Amino acid sequence: MHQLTLAEIARGLADKRFSSVELTTALLARIAQLDPQLNSFITVTEEQALAQARAADARRAAGEDGALLGAPIAHKDLFCTKDVLTSCGSKILTGFKAPYDATVVEKLATAGSVSLGKLNMDEFAMGSANESSHYGPVKNPWDLTRVPGGSSGGSAAAVAARLIPAATGTDTGGSIRQPAALTNLTGLKPTYGRVSRWGMIAYASSLDQGGPLARTAEDCALILQAIAGFDAKDSTCVDQPVDDYLATLGQPLNGLRIGLPKEYFGAGLDARIGEKVMAVVEELKKLGATVKQISLPNMQHAIPAYYVIAPAEASSNLSRFDGVRFGYRCENPQNLEDLYKRSRAEGFGAEVKRRIMVGTYALSAGYYDAYYLKAQKIRRLIKNDFVRAFEEVDLILGPTTPNLAWKLGEKNDDPVAAYLEDIYTITANLAGVPGLSMPAGFVDGLPVGVQLLGNYFQEARLLNVAHQYQQVSDWHTQAPSGF
Repeated sequence: MHQLTLAEIARGLADKRFSSVELTTALLARIAQLDPQLNSFITVTEEQALAQARAADARRAAGEDGALLGAPIAHKDLFCTKDVLTSCGSKILTGFKAPYDATVVEKLATAGSVSLGKLNMDEFAMGSANESSHYGPVKNPWDLTRVPGGSSGGSAAAVAARLIPAATGTDTGGSIRQPAALTNLTGLKPTYGRVSRWGMIAYASSLDQGGPLARTAEDCALILQAIAGFDAKDSTCVDQPVDDYLATLGQPLNGLRIGLPKEYFGAGLDARIGEKVMAVVEELKKLGATVKQISLPNMQHAIPAYYVIAPAEASSNLSRFDGVRFGYRCENPQNLEDLYKRSRAEGFGAEVKRRIMVGTYALSAGYYDAYYLKAQKIRRLIKNDFVRAFEEVDLILGPTTPNLAWKLGEKNDDPVAAYLEDIYTITANLAGVPGLSMPAGFVDGLPVGVQLLGNYFQEARLLNVAHQYQQVSDWHTQAPSGF
């Protein structure tokens, strides 16, 4: 049963080939057996999951139906989950059990999904490798000596290893798409504001967006259908009708206009990944698409702009973690100042401290205009590049990452090298447009991902293109050896 996709599980449950309890029990056993190799889970909620599975089976027995009713999933550990540890992969949230469910968690629970637990992640979603977690690094199931990508690395590793059929993740600068690429999954970052951020512990509020990781575009559509939509509790959530993402998956690609940015294919891209990208382009052309070269001239400024804006917002957001109200508190503080300083110094990891310091500096008197304000102006230029591009093309295609999954620890001494792995994904967050990564083949046994970027609220288009490609390719069906 662990080889079934989410859509296949939905059909199996509807046809009564197995029950949610049987499926949940099988996957919990698989997690217990295999996850010690991966470290993808922080918390496994076995009792809660079985209770949810029994409830889902009862709802089906009473005549209720629904694609996610009884389907097992798991959540990245920055979605608040009532009465369950929500850690953000950080020591500073030791012992914190959220008093409420995040909107994403609530919506999926309402749809009848069964949550098997909380997934490991880079601390406060800061990282590209899932090595900064207080709970230890996550391993890539395709090669246990390599990273799965970050910050949603636990989500990606668990789905890729067939421990769960799908998971939630978040994407601030590529943290759904990059791990999807490095583990042979389909991952979708929706338009900023498409999915509620309420109860999703913030890293950078103007960039963060929740979304699904799964094996297929169809599975991502199932999850997005459940979690998309307006939420009055989130002031950044957009009140716009939600498309029927499943209804448009089968549409032909005749007349689809694809743009290839010339900036994507220069120095810095592994040539073997470039070849896989172009092979996908040829397949899409056979399906009726046309291709033209375009330019995103301000892409070169994306990394420096992002690494001013994101740390600045992190500096502000993480100021609430002070050892007073919840989470970790230092022992025997001498006074209030000592409590703040030592709780934060002992509770935060090195990467989080680095970004808080960069962000605080960028926001400080005398430097705000020179750094933060300048970065926001660059952000507007990047957005304008996309607006112009989407006047010419329907979507933009390119590599998701410039390199294959790297060895654990390889970039620990050079944070900038790790930051550069997000070069192709960051622009979508700065502009707020939706992005999807899908499997595109292998190089030396390691997965390669291709990224699709669409215009605002065009998630249905991205899912349609990915689904059509997955009808003529089988990369997404490949599983890592031993899993």
